[in-house]
Amino acid sequence: MNKVQEDEICIRAFTEEDAEAAAVIEAENFSKPWTREGFAKAVQNKNAVYLVAESKGEILGYAGMWCALDEGEITNVSVKKSAQGRGIGKLLMQALEGKGKEEGVSSYFLEVRCSNERAIRLYEGCGFRRLGIRKNFYEAPVEDACIMGKQ
Repeated sequence: MNKVQEDEICIRAFTEEDAEAAAVIEAENFSKPWTREGFAKAVQNKNAVYLVAESKGEILGYAGMWCALDEGEITNVSVKKSAQGRGIGKLLMQALEGKGKEEGVSSYFLEVRCSNERAIRLYEGCGFRRLGIRKNFYEAPVEDACIMGKQ
């Protein structure tokens, strides 16, 4: 994948070496975080697309998607707390969608906590719309997920 560079932020393919940094960011932002091992295994899957946002050698965020036929299920989007509000999430989403198109993906789906208004605004800003609710999808705390999609 070609690197996307904007304002000293480079979006590039996620490697196994990025798994530890991603796990730290994941634990910062989620109550049931993926582990380093989970990320390392996920990026080995030939149907997965994982990207990182990096600046000056520091991983600031990551995003992942599973591809099946022409559908992309976005599994993770997370930005280090100290780097939030800089548009990194949007850069990751745009790059993920671009990579998905290269892989033949024409529709994208994701789940997000219904209370996560910041993430919902990000996804809506990227053209996603709310499709429905998955009751009690999340744990710790138990919460519904908003299903969002884009075609």
